[in-house]
Amino acid sequence: MNTAADTVRDLYAAFAKGDMPAVLGALAPDVHWTEAEGGPFGGVYRGPQAVLEGVLMRIGGEWDGYTAIPRETVTNDEVVIVLGDYSATFLATGKSFQAPFAHVWKLQHGNVAAFQQFTDTALQLRAMA
Repeated sequence: MNTAADTVRDLYAAFAKGDMPAVLGALAPDVHWTEAEGGPFGGVYRGPQAVLEGVLMRIGGEWDGYTAIPRETVTNDEVVIVLGDYSATFLATGKSFQAPFAHVWKLQHGNVAAFQQFTDTALQLRAMA
């Protein structure tokens, strides 16, 4: 049986491969997905379709080489905290950014029930200007 940490690790691998069906399949139907305020995708998205349209499709359409590389994982039952680094190039400007992140994943019954992103959004916005 997969642990919460296994599920989250598999999600990062699916993101890296661009396997959106696997990513969306891991989200609960009522997932509560929170992107850092002040960033290009800042806000709350409810449900896999909202995450797909409001975050994932925009990343794929607006950025080149967008990566979220985990460095450290801390887990406690169904809560997984991942520290890592983002990097990408904004297509419209050709400018790149790198920024650290902290992600808090809350799982229920093996699916992602909630996600919260913490990052320095100013670094991302600079690449967009």
